[in-house]
Amino acid sequence: MTLTVQDLQQLQATHPDYSMELVNGQVQVMSPSGYEADEVSIELARQLANWVRPRKLGRVTGSSAGFVLPNSDTRAPDVSFVRAERLRNSPRSYAELAPDLMVEVKSPSDSLAKLRQKVQGFLELGTQVGMVINPETRTVEVYRPGGTAAERLQDGDVLTVPELLPGWRVRSLNFGPWSFKKHSHDQNLDPMDGR
Repeated sequence: MTLTVQDLQQLQATHPDYSMELVNGQVQVMSPSGYEADEVSIELARQLANWVRPRKLGRVTGSSAGFVLPNSDTRAPDVSFVRAERLRNSPRSYAELAPDLMVEVKSPSDSLAKLRQKVQGFLELGTQVGMVINPETRTVEVYRPGGTAAERLQDGDVLTVPELLPGWRVRSLNFGPWSFKKHSHDQNLDPMDGR
């Protein structure tokens, strides 16, 4: 049985505790991402939003924002950015477009192959930049349409997205995860130590 976006919305309304996506007419229930992956997602979204919002460049969302894609799939990347000229007002329900930037953060239950496949699917439907962040290996893979291979960034490399966010720069994985170490000279915890 092939389901529609309306079917997904009804399922989501009757089962609000579950995150779901619609892929090829089938509902996929999404498992919780895990603490580390969510921490990385939230921090990246915060850093993006801190750059985007004052410049009125567009909208940054997290994994609860769904997108009805041109092929009728409804997907929810961990972090997304949509340029202001493409989405002037926030829709109450799903946005009916492919985001300009989408990011997936690998959790322990995720398959890298499936995350890469999801990114490629978004690129084929209009997304300009897709990323896969792997907190375990502390790497970021950046994908663009027509690219044969991902740009692979290691911890400390500078991440930029000049085609969408000119001037935005962040050290790769400066958005977490962190270890907090207690210093002997004070009781403060420094989030930048012990990475």
